[in-house]
Amino acid sequence: MKHFKKSVLYASFFFVAVLALMACNDSEDSKKVAAEANDKKFDNTNREQDATFLVDAAEINLEEIKLGQLAQQKGTMADVKELGKMMEQAHSKAMSETDSLARKLLITIPSSSTENALDAYNKLNTKSGTEFDKAYCDKMVNGHKDAILLFEKVFTDLNNAEIKQWAANMLVGLRTHLEHAIECQKKCENIK
Repeated sequence: MKHFKKSVLYASFFFVAVLALMACNDSEDSKKVAAEANDKKFDNTNREQDATFLVDAAEINLEEIKLGQLAQQKGTMADVKELGKMMEQAHSKAMSETDSLARKLLITIPSSSTENALDAYNKLNTKSGTEFDKAYCDKMVNGHKDAILLFEKVFTDLNNAEIKQWAANMLVGLRTHLEHAIECQKKCENIK
């Protein structure tokens, strides 16, 4: 029991140290930090590919969460606000699943918005009114098309059965999101 308590204590200290290091390193892109940590851990090409995919999946989730929150704040159309809410909720759940899978596989993933996600947020945040609504829907359509392509590549590029199963489950939601984003995009196009 003492050994277990010591292990938990050491793990807690390690976790706090990692969080502190990440907090001090805010100026560095979280995707780059995760990729570098994985490069140090994995010599096996398959494991590196697994890590790269989960890092990319986390980046997508983090971006969709942040942009979904922005859409709920700045959207003028009810459809845009609803799409933003759906994206925030679904990608928050997906991020939790990504995190769990990454932990299980000892893969480091970004825990905060990456430079790409922040750039997308800042670019979208400069828009307002119907210009924002249209730009957000366009971003969701294009982003989900790209995400679907990335997740479909898992079946040819990766060997890990757990990642493949998770990706298959995620594809269902991503395709649904794309359909909603296309519907929202069409409604935005009809606004004069």
